[in-house]
Amino acid sequence: MSRTRPEPVQVIKQRRDAALEALVSGVPYIQFLGIRFDRRGDELTAILPYSDMLIGNPLLPALHGGATAAFLEVTAVIGLSWSMLWQDLETGVLDPSQVSEGHLPRLPKTIGLTVDYLRSGLPRDAYARAEVTRSGRRYASVRVEAWQDNVARPIAQATGHFRMPVRGEDAE
Repeated sequence: MSRTRPEPVQVIKQRRDAALEALVSGVPYIQFLGIRFDRRGDELTAILPYSDMLIGNPLLPALHGGATAAFLEVTAVIGLSWSMLWQDLETGVLDPSQVSEGHLPRLPKTIGLTVDYLRSGLPRDAYARAEVTRSGRRYASVRVEAWQDNVARPIAQATGHFRMPVRGEDAE
């Protein structure tokens, strides 16, 4: 009986990172805002690096509400997509090499996003995490929270509702 050796952990990590990079790089708006994602296992933390172009009120200065909302929405969409991708990558439904080459499934479409601004965003980096609260075949709900210096003191939170893409349908 021959046993195949399991893949080295580093190879698996590189494949997962390549899949995440392919997912994020497929959305030009994410690059425009400079949003990055830090992956620890299946958990993603979005990072919005500070830039002067993000300031809405230069007298305070404070992050623009539109930039904050966009950051929350991007975090929700990528978090939801990653939760689908992660499950498919781990079960073998999705070929990791195809994903890293840019053959991605379609992204969920935003139906609605409700943002609560809790305090002014200061001129510094912001972070966010998304939690998928409901995910079905056609519809999903995601809750997102953004903070800067202290995760216990969020600057904004959002609840988003999304139409799920048809399974097996590739992006164009």
